[in-house]
Amino acid sequence: MSRRYDVVLLGASGFTGSLTAEYLAKHAPADLRWAVAGRNKAKLEGFGRDVLRADVTDPASLKALAESARVVVTTVGPYIQYGEQLVAACAEAGTDYLDLTGEPEFVDRMYVGYHERAVRTGARIIHACGFDSIPYDLGVQFTVEQLPEGVPIRVDGLVRAGARPSGGTFQTLITAFSRPKENLEAHRARGRAEPRPSGRSARSVPGKLHRQQGFWAVPLPTVDPQIVAYSARLLDRYGTDFRYSHYAAFERLPMVAGGIGGIALLAVAAQVPRARKALLNRIRSGEGPSAERRARSWFNVRFVGRGGGKQVVTEVAGGDPGYDETAKMLAESALCLALDDLPATAGQTTTAAAMGPALRQRLVRAGMTFATLSADAY
Repeated sequence: MSRRYDVVLLGASGFTGSLTAEYLAKHAPADLRWAVAGRNKAKLEGFGRDVLRADVTDPASLKALAESARVVVTTVGPYIQYGEQLVAACAEAGTDYLDLTGEPEFVDRMYVGYHERAVRTGARIIHACGFDSIPYDLGVQFTVEQLPEGVPIRVDGLVRAGARPSGGTFQTLITAFSRPKENLEAHRARGRAEPRPSGRSARSVPGKLHRQQGFWAVPLPTVDPQIVAYSARLLDRYGTDFRYSHYAAFERLPMVAGGIGGIALLAVAAQVPRARKALLNRIRSGEGPSAERRARSWFNVRFVGRGGGKQVVTEVAGGDPGYDETAKMLAESALCLALDDLPATAGQTTTAAAMGPALRQRLVRAGMTFATLSADAY
């Protein structure tokens, strides 16, 4: 496409947005045509890039933004409140779209509303391009590639992290807890609209509390298994009957009880307007820890894949998940879409289906690890 910019980043004045802009400034090729965009142009002058005015409440400005770029990246959330108009503009303009959402309701509603239009215009709409959900989406794909083809496959993912959750992640969690009816309605509407693969099945299953790989595995109800299952429906390589279960991994049983109790308390409090407001004010979007604190943070995801008589254990690991690595993953996704030779895809898709090994190679070069720990018959 002949567009003025290869990549435009919306939301660069926020905490994660600024880290993404800094990453692009350091790692993007010199000839990449990229710009930043936001409501307040004065706050964006310091990046030394072209600055575009765009307001998520002004559809005309978003239309102009989408028509100016090949790839639009947004860090402006919660996306259920601020994201739809930009998805609509990109789907209409045939512009690739990336975000950091961890909101299942938003992902489902955007599929129902804009997938078909994006297919017709050639736009690739890709959600969850940070810690939600790249380590799991690409990690499961990496695991599946090491199992036999054309067989039923089961993968379990076990997540560990030593980091403070980002403000955006916390806001997403509380917002989702406060909208159970809306989440269910969006999920059902997506189920009616999305065609299922012919002759095969692929889905996520909740799993149950158990011991695995030396940890207590606790079912983790995030957007990540939804993204993984969609990749499996899009890609035949995931086998004839694919199942994925997603867990938080704890070393000790008291930590399990504390984690479950804390989540349950948040879920109840999110139903009460005054309590919900207090929670949302506790950790705001756009806030984040110091560089020193982020440097001490880490994440590790272990995958156990079984299929065709073979078991493979893999691992994806990196640094600070909520901020530094999320900014890296989002920026490398934008560079991958803009610069790399990729399979032909359109509509709402995933990082695994649209970018797969090309993005994985970028992330490995950028310091994340994808490793095979063992491969055995079972």
